[in-house]
Amino acid sequence: MTLDTKGGGQDHAGSATTNSPIAALAPLVRWESLLLIILVATILIGNWASGDFLTGLNFSNSINNAMEVAIMALAMTPIIITGDIDLSVQSMVGLSGAVMGVLWGGLTPLGYVPLPLAIAVALLVGVIGGLFNGVLVTRWGLPALVVTLGTLALYHGLAQVLLGTNVVTNFPAGYTDFAFKNIPGTFVPWTFPTFLILAVIFYAVLHRTWLGRQIFAIGKNKSAARYSGVRVGSMRTALFVVAGLIAAIAGVILALRFDSVRSSNGANMTLTVVTLAVLGGVDINGGKGTIMGVVLAVLTLAAVQSVLRLVGVSAYIEAAVGFLLIFSVTAPLVARRSRDLVNRVRLGGQSPSAGQAARNVAPSRGGGV
Repeated sequence: MTLDTKGGGQDHAGSATTNSPIAALAPLVRWESLLLIILVATILIGNWASGDFLTGLNFSNSINNAMEVAIMALAMTPIIITGDIDLSVQSMVGLSGAVMGVLWGGLTPLGYVPLPLAIAVALLVGVIGGLFNGVLVTRWGLPALVVTLGTLALYHGLAQVLLGTNVVTNFPAGYTDFAFKNIPGTFVPWTFPTFLILAVIFYAVLHRTWLGRQIFAIGKNKSAARYSGVRVGSMRTALFVVAGLIAAIAGVILALRFDSVRSSNGANMTLTVVTLAVLGGVDINGGKGTIMGVVLAVLTLAAVQSVLRLVGVSAYIEAAVGFLLIFSVTAPLVARRSRDLVNRVRLGGQSPSAGQAARNVAPSRGGGV
């Protein structure tokens, strides 16, 4: 996906434009390439600003801090590509953690439940919550924005009901080590390979299978996809279910990483998750996006947050997330309008679309095809 076509299709301004230096460089000006440049620049700035930036300990901490939102961004990507959105993910993080906590902590009539079973139930809650979102959006035809905004409050309220003011801690060391510690002999957290495995799975499904082609088709035109035989409702529902499951996994990891379950777990994560998806090149209007871009966005945001922490201005992290979200939406728009302006100048003031229409009509004047 090129930078200038993130939000729309490509326009061809004839052979003159095609043979121009700008057109020749177009394949190199990809959104992912821009992200890679920003990532490298951030690393160089971070190394200049603090000698602790390029250390194994900082890498480990930065990756650990980003893993929950990172895996949720992978699941958010296909949802946004279809033209939907799930704002409830942060509350599902809290709810799944709360379910695991009350079961393992013995805060229910069932008494103490083994942690593996408690985790399984928490993941099942994520699936049910995602299914609930999907049914309301696809079967009842309600807007995803409104539905998931409602379940954002609903799931958080359920977590508060389950836990109240209780805090569940002291999880077994084997579980907390996975969520917090590094692979022995390295500075790589155990959760990082988990993210990479999920990234490979999402990449393969989205970009290498018929399921992925259907997801993109839904995002481009739901009606056309439906007439082509795509089960639009079922696919969209399945994506909400996957998002719920992934959010529940993130909730379990977060609770184990901090060795603490509170009803407020996951607060403010939705903004970061959506930012990662859009910064990664996913068109908020649907139909476009890549998993590779999202992975680069995760690394870029982790680097930016790390720099801000090391220079002592961590209070600006939320502002940085907001800026990156706005940048990722406006940059392609500015690039696309700049491209249209260049094409208009090359066509002598005629709009690119008019020029294309004229060229499409011209062959018919010579006898047609």
